[in-house]
Amino acid sequence: MWQFIIIYILYKVLSQALRKNFTLIPYHIYTKVHSKILLKGCFLMGFLDKVTVDDINVKGKRVLVRCDFNVPLKEGVITNDNRITAALPTIKKLLDDGGKVILCSHLGKPKNGAEEKFSLAPVAVRLGELLGKDVVFANDDEVVGENAKKAVEAMNDGDVVLLQNTRFRKEETKNIETFSKELASLADVFVMDAFGSAHRAHCSTVGVTDYVKETAVGYLMQKEINYLGNAVEQPVRPFVAILGGAKVADKLNVISNLLEKCDTLIIGGGMAYTFLKAQGLEVGKSLVDDSKIDYCKEMIEKAEKLGKKLLLPVDTTVADSFPNPIDAPIAVEVVDATAIPADKEGLDIGTKTQEVFADAVKSAKTVVWNGPMGVFENPTLAAGTIAVAKALAETDATTIIGGGDSAAAVIQLGFADKMSHISTGGGASLEYLEGKVLPGIAAIADKK
Repeated sequence: MWQFIIIYILYKVLSQALRKNFTLIPYHIYTKVHSKILLKGCFLMGFLDKVTVDDINVKGKRVLVRCDFNVPLKEGVITNDNRITAALPTIKKLLDDGGKVILCSHLGKPKNGAEEKFSLAPVAVRLGELLGKDVVFANDDEVVGENAKKAVEAMNDGDVVLLQNTRFRKEETKNIETFSKELASLADVFVMDAFGSAHRAHCSTVGVTDYVKETAVGYLMQKEINYLGNAVEQPVRPFVAILGGAKVADKLNVISNLLEKCDTLIIGGGMAYTFLKAQGLEVGKSLVDDSKIDYCKEMIEKAEKLGKKLLLPVDTTVADSFPNPIDAPIAVEVVDATAIPADKEGLDIGTKTQEVFADAVKSAKTVVWNGPMGVFENPTLAAGTIAVAKALAETDATTIIGGGDSAAAVIQLGFADKMSHISTGGGASLEYLEGKVLPGIAAIADKK
């Protein structure tokens, strides 16, 4: 018993260190503590019994909610409102409970303070439509300036105010105390519901929690953690993980960590060619990270040592060069992975590989997918990604799409409603799958 107490105290110390230093605790350190106290129903990344919106009383209180409203815009018009709709359950819960709901988010990457093209004004309009009520937009270049303060002061229970883009303040991404305090001055309670930003230690995700007494996570955060946490720590087996995308470097720790968790690891996309080259194969002009050849060899050996299946492309779709523009018509041919011409570039998995990958998915009970199988933005080169998406759509397994390009592909190709869960966070889901502690989760209060 005393050993458990010591380990739990050490975990709490590590979590506090994370909050104060705003650095990611290396997985190999954190997991030694966490694995000792991981109980059924508790999940990785410091999400051990966090306070949720169901645990707090917000009647008459000002509730600052960090959402992820980083939506795509074209000429000021929102082209995809998925991230807004994903925030609705938490917002509605807080409104129904009589809270004064103050929303904040970033949008894009403004370089020079306030820029009109990054304004959250379109979000306020769309959010009002979805909620069926007025959303007051506090258009304030300082984010917490006079406009914002007056808007908050005028709030009644059940009102909604949306602050301007938090990245209009340069202090935001540097997690500088002054802006954190300003945000906190507007609120009695802070709710973190932006999983897509939970891997960033910014003022609006972490810093503000040091100056607000009550903190909690929202429904979206709970959903993300439950799906990803269960998939990685308590999967129903067989557990198949699919990794794609362009670069091995982007998924170094994910590959290693998932090999220890899954039964089968599938590698596709541009990163597969580095693995093929590590096997001594000719890959032509395909995307390769020569500095990661040895790493790929290590992962191939690791899979064999652990008795895990590591599936690589057995054939590939090649072309003379990368399409320019990306969706331009392109002439392709399918060749075996052992016969890629020196003057060709691999841009998608081939037809045989589509079948191999689909077969692996058919027998799975849990599937996590992060990264497309090829240049899915091009109709000719989307076949591999479509095949994998179709296989996931037809399986009875729990299917989790890890945000970013894979989420965009599933949505764009029309398979979104067939998946169990599509993560709203690309980088956050990747770091989660790596086994890292996410600052935006660690900063929230634990249940007592």
